[in-house]
Amino acid sequence: MDDFEETQLAAVYERALRAEKAGETDAAASAYREMLRLDPRDHGGATIRLAGLGHGETPPRAPEAYVATLFDQHAEIFDTILVDSLGYDVPERVRALLDRQAPGPYARVLDLGCGTGLAGAALHDIADHLTGVDLSEKMIEMAHERELYADLFVGEAVRFLERADGVWDLIVATDVLPYLGGVEALFKAAAAHLANNGMFSFSTESLPEDVMGDQPFMVGAKQRFAHAEAYLRQSLAETGFTVVAIEPIVVRYEEGVPVPGQLVLARREH
Repeated sequence: MDDFEETQLAAVYERALRAEKAGETDAAASAYREMLRLDPRDHGGATIRLAGLGHGETPPRAPEAYVATLFDQHAEIFDTILVDSLGYDVPERVRALLDRQAPGPYARVLDLGCGTGLAGAALHDIADHLTGVDLSEKMIEMAHERELYADLFVGEAVRFLERADGVWDLIVATDVLPYLGGVEALFKAAAAHLANNGMFSFSTESLPEDVMGDQPFMVGAKQRFAHAEAYLRQSLAETGFTVVAIEPIVVRYEEGVPVPGQLVLARREH
């Protein structure tokens, strides 16, 4: 994409946001569709925003270009925004859940969607070997500076697992599912790379049942996916996992409002 196309795309994006904030959903949807015509790879997340407005089908996942761009843009201030401003403490909650249910230590730990390394910081003392994977190259650079990971890779979580040769004793995926609608591929790939009795822990966001209806997942108002607990349980069972715990949590606070979610721990028994 050249400079002119980027400028054109940015102008349409601003027009879409203004319309959305003004409650003009039809105009916003029209602008988001124009964004997709200009940028089929969807760096701006137009497909997600259309689904959130009810003007498009729920996609199976967030576009990779959108996720990578979003986190590249916020890498240097990510910890400040997420932890200090939004009250995010999911990695610490994962550690507390593991301490209660499966304290380890673990020979090999895989941190999917590792970001700047917040989960690595929470788990490094119970991991002999820690590997991190993230779509955002700038996030990986930040994680590298923590000097916690033996290996770091830039890549999409499911594709990394499908191509990996390793076996891990613990796989964690904090704040990954909110950008991934359908979970079957992730769960299947994680199961294939877990040792016998290996543990899998992840977080996801949720919406009230009267909003979700019978949908397994949907895009919420903040352009992130929410998942139904029944869908998570069924998908885990179908991919060979036994649920150890599913706990309701507050994932973050947005404008002072708690965002509900689930913290999951499952065991893979071969």
